[in-house]
Amino acid sequence: MAFVQITKVSLAFGDRDILQEVTLSLAAGSRSSLAGANGSGKSTLMKVIAGHISGDAGDRAVQKGSRISYLPQSGIVYRGRTLREEVETAYTGIIALIHRMEAIGRILEGATQDDRSTGLLLEAYHQIQDQVDQSGYYQREQALAMVLSGLGFFPADMERPTGEFSEGWQMRIALAKVLLERPDILLLDEPTNYLDIEARSWLESWLRSFTGGYLLVSHDRYFLDSTVTEVYELYQGKLTRYGGNYTAYERVREQTLESLIKRYEAQQEEIAKAEELIRRFRYKASKAAMVQERIKKLEKMERIVIPESLKNIRITFPPPPHAGRLALTLKGVGKCYGTRQVFSGLDLILESGERLVVVGRNGAGKTTLLRILSGRDPTFQGTLRYGTGIQVGYFSQEAAETLGGPETVLEFMETEAPTALIPKVRDMLGAFLFRGEAVYKPLSVLSGGEKSRLALLSMLLKPMNLLILDEPTNHLDIYSKDILLDTLTAYTGTIIFVSHDRSFMEALSTKTLELSSRGVRLFYGNYGYYWDRLAQEAEQEQEACPPNPQSRRMERPNGAIPSAGERREADKQRQTLIRRLERQEGDILKALEALEGDKARLEGALGSAEVYRDGVKTRLVKAQLTEVEALIDGKTNAWEATAQELERARR
Repeated sequence: MAFVQITKVSLAFGDRDILQEVTLSLAAGSRSSLAGANGSGKSTLMKVIAGHISGDAGDRAVQKGSRISYLPQSGIVYRGRTLREEVETAYTGIIALIHRMEAIGRILEGATQDDRSTGLLLEAYHQIQDQVDQSGYYQREQALAMVLSGLGFFPADMERPTGEFSEGWQMRIALAKVLLERPDILLLDEPTNYLDIEARSWLESWLRSFTGGYLLVSHDRYFLDSTVTEVYELYQGKLTRYGGNYTAYERVREQTLESLIKRYEAQQEEIAKAEELIRRFRYKASKAAMVQERIKKLEKMERIVIPESLKNIRITFPPPPHAGRLALTLKGVGKCYGTRQVFSGLDLILESGERLVVVGRNGAGKTTLLRILSGRDPTFQGTLRYGTGIQVGYFSQEAAETLGGPETVLEFMETEAPTALIPKVRDMLGAFLFRGEAVYKPLSVLSGGEKSRLALLSMLLKPMNLLILDEPTNHLDIYSKDILLDTLTAYTGTIIFVSHDRSFMEALSTKTLELSSRGVRLFYGNYGYYWDRLAQEAEQEQEACPPNPQSRRMERPNGAIPSAGERREADKQRQTLIRRLERQEGDILKALEALEGDKARLEGALGSAEVYRDGVKTRLVKAQLTEVEALIDGKTNAWEATAQELERARR
């Protein structure tokens, strides 16, 4: 069986121990993740396993004939070939085997049966033939189409020069190549960084059907939970294995955190007492021996360090300014680029405090819509009206481009932060991965990812009541995403956002707006509800036009028919969806009842002498009445849509 194993590998860079006697084994069927704080050495360990670098000590063993493919997290650029030509190089090793097999075949043609080497040549020929057959080389056209389509490429991209693709798409090309190599062991360092939600879902499915073993580094909790059964944590050079998916690993780590903190606090108290004693008696000759003893003890003490990912940091940003009940209203909004209509006919009423996630495939117009909503793009069809008192904060990857100059990260943030938050700036920077000496970096030397994180933090420090966020989770690790999620969940203003992190999307959103070839659709629930609806729609389409049994078997792994357990699980999911819709319908009806009461009160006020005789009061009440009527329209539409969905779910 194919495998790769490292045993007691140690590696140091200067005086820093990156790896200390690390042991790890991967084989067919391994479903592993590598966790650890940024800078802990995860990428270094991946390179050691791949054989790209060697340890200072320890061993690396690979089963003969085992094929290992490694995808780094960045830095790959392709030039000089079309997309098709580049991904076809994934078969270079197989082509070499075919040439070798052909050469053996020619030798066999001239060999006699009693030639003693004939048997060995035949055995070698058949071994190579098996390797070629297992590689999928003869089905490469189908494999190419399947992998490239799954990763978001279009058929028209096949003949495009690779040099035309952006950095993110270059990494997708690299990912396509390592998948097409069909190795025995797959090492993927942050493969989800440049993938949208559709491509991530496709990669999850591909990995679940992969027969080899793999080790993943990713900052997407949902992706890891869907694909791994064990987690290796790299902490202070030591590697520890945890069984189960990523969420199970986090639960175990939480349980150990309390004990670690207690030991840390006890040690800090001991250190403080020793240092106080040294300060008091350092210059007393009669206490010199005791002081030296304490100094030596402190020097030899192995200090307990709490990793950043376990620190309970909570960040509070300025409260949003007061705003009216409506955040924004869209009527018939659309956008064209030349003759291409990106989207059209978008009607939307968003109440203050709601959190809307915008979803759709690459090119569907998500970023375009966010630019319109933020006021950055005034060239659109239809109307956009902000609610009373709305102040917009907009974050996109473009925001990073404005940062530069000799100012340090810390100086910049202390300038940006309100006076009350200046003492907390270091903690905030730490939460956004600027730790230790990194806070003294000049803005001019920051990478694109570092600038993006700094721009996001800077924007969150400003008092806004409508945040429009285009992929705020890019360049953040799981720990930083959790801090951002906690902050945004506690935020009482309105949020419109795009993200490719499913856990983040489900936890933050309260409504989902889909942009697709079918048009624009609003779902009155979070991203998890949206996926339930898509699954329900797919099931209804199957019932309306059921495939024949043979094609149904082809669609399922290993040709399996749904088991009784799977049918029970499907029914359980349907009942969960029904209960969720019933709660949602009840909440909408309560809100409608309250709004109808507000409307009646305002209509009564309009007829009162006090308001009627005061032009200012009349205009104010009319404006409030218009706002309430718009909210009633929105809630009525939401109730009608939810009632229809509930009826379909109950069938």
